[in-house]
Amino acid sequence: MALGKDYAQQHCSIARALEVVGERWTLLIVRDAFYGVRRYKDFLVHLGIPRAVLAARLQSLEQAGVLEKRRYQQAPPRDEYVLTDAGAALWPTLFSLGTWASGHLEGMDVPRSFLHAACGSELGAYGQCPACGDVVTAGDVVLAPRPGLDPNPGNPVSRALLEPHRLLTPLDVDR
Repeated sequence: MALGKDYAQQHCSIARALEVVGERWTLLIVRDAFYGVRRYKDFLVHLGIPRAVLAARLQSLEQAGVLEKRRYQQAPPRDEYVLTDAGAALWPTLFSLGTWASGHLEGMDVPRSFLHAACGSELGAYGQCPACGDVVTAGDVVLAPRPGLDPNPGNPVSRALLEPHRLLTPLDVDR
């Protein structure tokens, strides 16, 4: 029996959430949006995703209210994709998923640290700051590379992510 494209028979909030973000490319696009990636070409080169798949996933995330398309240039017209409040609310889920992978998948090293911007402490397993006790929102998190991360990555997004960077802040990939 083939897996259906939706979960219409399931009266379950997890099933409904999977209809929006339950595909691997979709979660990686959302992850990159947290990292500050906003432009189509930057998602494309960082993820290595087929153009048609990226266009479809961006459109579905926009329709679901996770991303908002904003015009940043009139001539020629160019848009960027920014997380909405609903998209930003996915932060604890993505953080917990990454924490789970690093603790339960063999050979999974953690290439980046997530630090509380206010005090510099590394976030605990559920996104809380062990020093302050605060649950830290995405906008108050600094993403910092750990030793061992490739110092010469092959794309401009990965190169920009070699510097500490506050989540949700646009990534400067043109440096």
